[in-house]
Amino acid sequence: MIKAESRAEATWEGNLFQGHGSVQVGSGVIGTQPISWATRTERSKGKTSPEELIAAAHAGCYAMAFSNTLASAGHTAERLTVNATCTFEQIEGGFKIGSITLDVRGKVPGLDAAGFAQAAQTAEQGCPVSNALRNNVAIHVNAHLED
Repeated sequence: MIKAESRAEATWEGNLFQGHGSVQVGSGVIGTQPISWATRTERSKGKTSPEELIAAAHAGCYAMAFSNTLASAGHTAERLTVNATCTFEQIEGGFKIGSITLDVRGKVPGLDAAGFAQAAQTAEQGCPVSNALRNNVAIHVNAHLED
């Protein structure tokens, strides 16, 4: 059963390497953002890329999944901070998203480092974005419990 639909729109003008475009999300919450080939392979210079947007989506989804995993085990995080790094790689015949590394730091009273690390791995298995990418993109989780 569908619970929700999310929408986005992209516009592109010109060829891949010299062209440019924009993306916007249906809610309008982040406004129209410029994209280009250069933002995928060089510095962003005030523009975004599909990989940056995937990293943002993955970080947000994983933070929610981790919060739920902790709550299901009787723990409430004071804070979880997730940094996602998405790689864009050249392969034979083209390009692909190769990996995403999720670096999570958290403050969770009553939980030790081993328990935090285990919960971090469990959360990755339940994260909808991880599950959409699994078996096509390598996903790595680094978990760091703060005092």
